[in-house]
Amino acid sequence: MLDHSAPSRLPTRLLGKSGLSVSVLGFGGAPLGDLYARIPEAQAIDTVLAALDAGETLVDTSPLYGHGLSEHRIGAALRQRPDHRVVISTKVGRVADPFQSAGDYSGYSGGLPHAMRFDYSYDGTLRALEQSLLRLGCDRIDIALIHDVDFWTHGEAVSLRIAEAMEGAVKALTRLCAEGVIGAFGIGVNEADKAELFARETDMDCVMLAGRYSLLEQPALLSFLPLAVQKNIGVMLGGVFNSGILATGAVDGARYNYKPAPAAVIARVRKIEAVCGRHGLHIRQAALHFALAHPAVASVVLGAVSPAEVKAQMVDLAVTPPAALWHDLKSEGLLAVEAPVPA
Repeated sequence: MLDHSAPSRLPTRLLGKSGLSVSVLGFGGAPLGDLYARIPEAQAIDTVLAALDAGETLVDTSPLYGHGLSEHRIGAALRQRPDHRVVISTKVGRVADPFQSAGDYSGYSGGLPHAMRFDYSYDGTLRALEQSLLRLGCDRIDIALIHDVDFWTHGEAVSLRIAEAMEGAVKALTRLCAEGVIGAFGIGVNEADKAELFARETDMDCVMLAGRYSLLEQPALLSFLPLAVQKNIGVMLGGVFNSGILATGAVDGARYNYKPAPAAVIARVRKIEAVCGRHGLHIRQAALHFALAHPAVASVVLGAVSPAEVKAQMVDLAVTPPAALWHDLKSEGLLAVEAPVPA
């Protein structure tokens, strides 16, 4: 049975210049869209409630996740906690068409049967936000992120999509921020160079960066993250387990970037695991605390599919890694020497 008492208090940080305060652990809604497996409805809602009751105040989702299913489930959970103050983050760049079938759900195991099409235009951005509000059952979205304007998603057409987003989505979200309709805007991408591009070319408030700053790899370290500090752009990190392998360790079937991990990645993770083991830590715990140590980072957003998983994340957050762990990882060439680490 869920504990419906007052939520615990997690540490909070300001999200850059947005003025929004968010919990250091945020709830990521991708798995609730039936990402890898179909999740029972009641279990999905109970998972969100467990995160809220644990004190998480940042909830991140997207129309992509289960083609709207994640937003529906999060909205259902929020209606059971009407007095909780939650910072809701969702994304624009895709618009649902309920008259077209989603087919194979674009890689999701389940989800809603509605097709999604890319639309980074001004009007498409407004339409996407309207649809999200209806699915969530809310009258406000705090953070709107332009989703997947990266090579990972669009390949050689990425330049065209970026131009469309700059002319359309950025202008729409800038206006909505100025009018107080949304609290902050930014982008949600899997590539540090695209995050840097938008940081230089726009006056965005925040970035959701997935997978590019983790214990395994830090391509965002030298250029983007210093720029974020300089411009006071709040960073939310997703994918800090690189879609699985830093959570599970180098086990059979471990995922890296949503695919089976290649041999080189497995070998490196095994070396990191060995160092963590010498200091009595699971690699998952080290990965979480490392990600939170950078001064640009306001929150690490973690997905979950059960209340037990949320509870385990809180246990990991309560761990204090020894300073010698970071020294050893750096001395063995497994972590960038200049990477900030927990004090």
